[in-house]
Amino acid sequence: MPLSTQDALVYLMVVTGSSDSGMSVRELGLIGSLISRSPVFDGFAQDRLGGVANACVDLINGAAGLEGVLDVAIAALPKRLQDTAYALAVEVAVVDLQLPQEELRLLEMIRDRLEIDRLVTAAIEAAARARMRKA
Repeated sequence: MPLSTQDALVYLMVVTGSSDSGMSVRELGLIGSLISRSPVFDGFAQDRLGGVANACVDLINGAAGLEGVLDVAIAALPKRLQDTAYALAVEVAVVDLQLPQEELRLLEMIRDRLEIDRLVTAAIEAAARARMRKA
């Protein structure tokens, strides 16, 4: 059964958060916050987050692996939401105020699979960095 658009967005956030060998409390909290405040998640029941996240992790650890999860998630996204998907993934990646090499590589993998202009991805990344700066 194909993923819903909202589940696909959650998969991409979970994959990003767990790409450096574990999801931090901040990353998990941010995913919940993004779901509760982003219009793209209107109608998504918050109590489904744990089940969707676990299904994603099971796929990553199974035969599909990371590549398969990315392919399934991105295939479920309409073209008009691909920039939204990338923006959500970047938000999760930068929340810890550090970007380990694993997260940078994962963002590159996601970016390469999406049909988004390079200038748009650069703008998304710059905006996320600006929001996370400390005084």
